[in-house]
Amino acid sequence: MSVPALVIWLVLAVRDPSPEALVIGRVGGAALLAIGLECWLARDDRDTLAQRALLFGAFVYNLGACAVFAYARVMLSMAGVALWPAIVLHALMTIWCAGNLRSEPTQG
Repeated sequence: MSVPALVIWLVLAVRDPSPEALVIGRVGGAALLAIGLECWLARDDRDTLAQRALLFGAFVYNLGACAVFAYARVMLSMAGVALWPAIVLHALMTIWCAGNLRSEPTQG
């Protein structure tokens, strides 16, 4: 949230992002912080519908992040030093979420 220009440079190799991009980056950072806190607070909530909802939200986010980053690389020719690691991380998180979503929830 505090330095989106650095993240934009590392991931997309854009040196001077527009003010609008920085605002959107900060909003995205706040959203990620919220998702992270929700997951942290629900870490002991095993096999419930609430946990599945959080996992599904994280699954959708990570799948979307993979798609957006891959689009930036393939269609827009953007590539910072952290782009491929970001794609791999989000792909692994997508797979992890999908694997955890396969188990049946308990009612609670």
